[in-house]
Amino acid sequence: MNVLAINSGSSSLKFKVVEFDESPRTAARFIASSRHEGFIEEIGPVAKMMLRHSGKTVVQATGPVSTHAEAVRSMMQMLEESSKLEGRDLRVDAVGHRVVHGGEQFREPVVIDDDVLAAIDRLAEWAPLHNPGSIAGIKGACAALGPHIPMVAVFDTAFHRSIPPRAATYAIDLDLARKHGIHRYGFHGIAHAALAGICAAAVNRPLAELRLITLQLGNGCSATAIDRGCSVDTSMGFTPLEGLMMGTRSGDLDPAVIGHLVRREGLSVDEVERLLNERSGLLGVSGLSRDMRELLKAAEGKPDSRAALAVDMFCYRVRKYIGAYLAVLGGADALVFGGGIGERSAVVRARICEGMGWCGLRLDPLRNQAAVEISSGEPMKISEEGAPLACYVAGVDEEMEIARATFDCVLKRPASK
Repeated sequence: MNVLAINSGSSSLKFKVVEFDESPRTAARFIASSRHEGFIEEIGPVAKMMLRHSGKTVVQATGPVSTHAEAVRSMMQMLEESSKLEGRDLRVDAVGHRVVHGGEQFREPVVIDDDVLAAIDRLAEWAPLHNPGSIAGIKGACAALGPHIPMVAVFDTAFHRSIPPRAATYAIDLDLARKHGIHRYGFHGIAHAALAGICAAAVNRPLAELRLITLQLGNGCSATAIDRGCSVDTSMGFTPLEGLMMGTRSGDLDPAVIGHLVRREGLSVDEVERLLNERSGLLGVSGLSRDMRELLKAAEGKPDSRAALAVDMFCYRVRKYIGAYLAVLGGADALVFGGGIGERSAVVRARICEGMGWCGLRLDPLRNQAAVEISSGEPMKISEEGAPLACYVAGVDEEMEIARATFDCVLKRPASK
């Protein structure tokens, strides 16, 4: 079975074609190959497009791609032209789509029909930057491939539906919360599930035996406590704004700040929400950039600068969540770094883990530095040999996780009829 995984972001689209071997000897789980993968970034007047075939870049271009629907058409064109150069037709048996918000309704991947699409559309209110792009991607793929190809929605929130009520419930009027579906949903679930699986393979132990803390640190950041394969707490909540300090999002904040800014600055609630989502975090504190690389460079030799403060706050808040989740789990077997910052910044990893020898977390400086550039899905151990709390860096391959979930969902489909 050939599965096309589509990962629609707020202004990007990543994709991968994965071939699964369905023969009995492999228990229908063996991944034969991932021949094509690529992305379309910065959707707009000057979008960046790239396609790799068997690890080799075969298309690299820029051009106008104004919508996610157009991005899907461009993706299909690249895939079809590359397949023809191989002397074969493009074959897609199923398509998996990342959907950020699944709300109360969706607890696992589901085959998309008109009712599912309408539900995803309704949930766009809670994920306005992402769900509309997913809808456009779904419609574009249906138009390009036809209604006979099954489409599957894989939800970022689904992995966190195992979080118990004590961690998922906000301490507000419970009747009001239930009326409006207000509780902690959590996000980045696809990435955290992938990190957990990669770590279990690295330590050669069943996921069902492990207590893990996974850190997805990029422009958006989140931490998750995973007990025997199940998410039991996570830093993002009702929206992706809660939790860790991020590129442009504030993370945890006293809710009274919103009313204070409305009254003192004359801002509307919508304007304050945009401030907290788009002009806060690393960008807001530093006044310079949301890019950790730029901030680390700007902070060199300037410990009193805003850039240095932003980096210090970022690392402190991640360390605070690690401590909290060690308490939640009663200790942990491993800590796993993922995401753009988590994978590529040895300095940030070292500063986050500084002073945590009390819990057995001790990084090996040489290993940590060597893990700056890693391949997706290939974890590297960066803790000292024999340290009680192991620490790994892993490249998150969300598209592969989407493809696996889609494959499993489609296999179950005939039995559910």
